[in-house]
Amino acid sequence: MARKKRRATRAPLTKDRVLTAAVALADEIGLASLSMRRLGQELGVEAMSLYKHVASKDDILDGIVDIVAAEIEVPKIGGDWKRAMRRRAISAHEVLMRHPWATMLIVSRANVGPAMLGYVDATIGCLTEAGFSYAVADHAWNAIDSHVYGFTLQKLNFPFEPDEYASVAEAFLPMIPVDRYPHLHGLSQEVIARRYDGLHDFEFGLDLILAGLEGLRTER
Repeated sequence: MARKKRRATRAPLTKDRVLTAAVALADEIGLASLSMRRLGQELGVEAMSLYKHVASKDDILDGIVDIVAAEIEVPKIGGDWKRAMRRRAISAHEVLMRHPWATMLIVSRANVGPAMLGYVDATIGCLTEAGFSYAVADHAWNAIDSHVYGFTLQKLNFPFEPDEYASVAEAFLPMIPVDRYPHLHGLSQEVIARRYDGLHDFEFGLDLILAGLEGLRTER
């Protein structure tokens, strides 16, 4: 009787429900461990039941990339282009840090879901409306995204936590003799003495890119 009641109250399986569960599962166990069988277990169904709603695992991967893209702040067309693109980049970095598996998936696939297409279209629109040609706008947003993806991957995979930098620098100092590596040795001493925290700064690189792009647009 209890089993029949659970079946009666279980939410019906839909593609949206499958994809939402796939995102949550990928966040929990990583993309490499995400399988149709594991996803079916999470949803309380046989793996074969998923194929009524998704064509394949590739269909799932396309779908979860688009869910992630939908979380990123879309730049407004018109107004302050630099502020809009800055907010877009910061939002993308924050979203990708919440979904550690997503960056590599995005850069390794042709992503043509509606959220991703709308996100890219708004980005190009923001830049061309600000006076960039289509060609320069394409180079601009790709340069910004290269910074976003590269910085995110580095942060996700860096082997030390920020509060370890000083102690790690001190431990490695004997490998960096001042007579052979004077400048790296000097930087390490700054970190050890805590005159400089050594933290990688996402917005520092982003602002350099945006400042460099300013001279490439035509005022309207």
